[in-house]
Amino acid sequence: MGGWWGRLLRVDLSRGKISIVEIDKRILVDFIGGRGLAVRLLWDLNPPGVDPLSPYNTLVVASGPLSGLPLPSSGKLVVASKSPLTNGYGDGNIGSMASHHLKRAGFDAIVIQGRARKPVYIYVENEKVSLEPAEDLWGLDSFSVEDKLVREHGRNIGVLAIGPAGERMVRYATVVSQKGRSGGRPGIGAVMGSKNLKAIVIKGTLQPPVSDMESLRKTAEEAYRKIMEAPGYDYWIRQGTMATIVWSQQNSVLPTMNFREGVWEEYESISGDLMEKLKVDRRACPYCNMGCGNVVRDEFNELSELDYENVAMLGSNILLGDLRKVADLNRLADLYGLDTISLGNSLGFLMEASEKGLVKERVEWGDYKAVRELVEDTAYKRGLGSFLAEGVMRMSASLGGEAVDFAMHVKGLEVSAYDCHAAPAMALAYGTSSIGAHHKDAWIISYEVKTDRLSYSREKVEKLISLQNIRGGLFESLTVCRLPWVELGLELDYYLRMLSEVTGLNWTWDMINTAADRIYTLIRAYWVREFDGWSKYYDYPPGRWFKHPLTKGPYKGAKLDPVKYENMLQEYYAMRGWDSNGVPKPETLSKLGLTFASSVLKQ
Repeated sequence: MGGWWGRLLRVDLSRGKISIVEIDKRILVDFIGGRGLAVRLLWDLNPPGVDPLSPYNTLVVASGPLSGLPLPSSGKLVVASKSPLTNGYGDGNIGSMASHHLKRAGFDAIVIQGRARKPVYIYVENEKVSLEPAEDLWGLDSFSVEDKLVREHGRNIGVLAIGPAGERMVRYATVVSQKGRSGGRPGIGAVMGSKNLKAIVIKGTLQPPVSDMESLRKTAEEAYRKIMEAPGYDYWIRQGTMATIVWSQQNSVLPTMNFREGVWEEYESISGDLMEKLKVDRRACPYCNMGCGNVVRDEFNELSELDYENVAMLGSNILLGDLRKVADLNRLADLYGLDTISLGNSLGFLMEASEKGLVKERVEWGDYKAVRELVEDTAYKRGLGSFLAEGVMRMSASLGGEAVDFAMHVKGLEVSAYDCHAAPAMALAYGTSSIGAHHKDAWIISYEVKTDRLSYSREKVEKLISLQNIRGGLFESLTVCRLPWVELGLELDYYLRMLSEVTGLNWTWDMINTAADRIYTLIRAYWVREFDGWSKYYDYPPGRWFKHPLTKGPYKGAKLDPVKYENMLQEYYAMRGWDSNGVPKPETLSKLGLTFASSVLKQ
């Protein structure tokens, strides 16, 4: 059987022990790889209730069956752990040469446990694995770390590193690669920092196992050609996700003033059209022919890689209407290893708290100079930056009162860049996302604006689950990018064909949907296991969208209806086979082969 090596690399930092462990092939087939493999490993290896920043929390770096192969946008990997931001399951994907090299080193995943006594980095060259001292790297930003490691080991490597934010365990510190590729929003960089792990360097030279290479090569060539022939290809190459600024403004979902509004009069000052004029380069992940990394020169003439999420959250959400200044903040976040979405949210929350007199410090909307200092202070947890470093759930809890309503998060993860006053299905997508309020699992808002925008229909719930199974189940477990399908309409059957040709198994959509249901249900079981007193209200979006209607734009006066939202949520639970509190039912666990979780959930 191709697609998997059936091996994982296990590193115990506390004891300095490195071992290679076989993985049951049944687990690989059932959970596919990437996210699916990660959650199964975390369920098995993490003690229930483990402190995310303790040595006992496990960090997983996982590839998928299509990783390391020349297939459309296959250069991604998943980093996962128990989240220090949410205390639940947390993961993120990164487009990086590290994905290519991990699979070619002969491993499906790396499992990292314990805590090194002194800073180290892990060096992997096929089966040659070592722990190297990193005291000279500790304190460096993520860009400098990669430069130094490339000088040490050559350019043909993959590097995953943390910056000062990860070292100081900022709760939304990320893992960074290739000077702008950042992943692990729920604080996976902080988990690395808690382990005294500065970086992972991977160099692989093996050929991943493939069952039918000739057929796979033909399918890949056909898919690559389809992407380039798509009607929207040229425009995508010009703007990538940055085109979403104008789209969000037109559809009244552009986050503005801490999600107070969905439109902003100055949206053109951060738009994709302006980005095109400033653009100096374009970057792509390995094996991608539709690179979305738009590079501009920022306020200080430094290179900054932009996409929609970071520009909206560090632009309209804090009323900063200067793309070069936004690009500077984005570059600093990548440099320090901070998640741009949570950072923009935390800054917006602080500005609103300041406006309302809930904090003594004055931080004005759009104050670039003050924000720039706060970004650095957050990374180093200095002064007011220590407050920002906690994320909006904890920030609002410390202030209490009305602050809870304008803390824009679900389960502790800050909302990504789509306002949902007038988008009930997208609100439900945030509410039921596997890691907290993130769009990655189900960007249903595109579907929603084309249909009955304000309805709370059963059809929307069905569509949401379908999208979650494709985006969060299939793509996150194959560890390939969803954008060829989402943006340029590459037929999903190509992925089924490639998976079958790689593995030698005859994959069907029923098999994929069952695997996705299994992955989502185990992730939900993990959340329930980690929370004492789980409640359906953890699946509710922020109070602002229920209580404070929009005051401008085409949907002026719109807000979410709590009764109708609850009805949608209950329909979602029923379709997933979960009870009225969002807990997987015993019969659902049994049907999906997850009976090992039943006794834990009964408790």
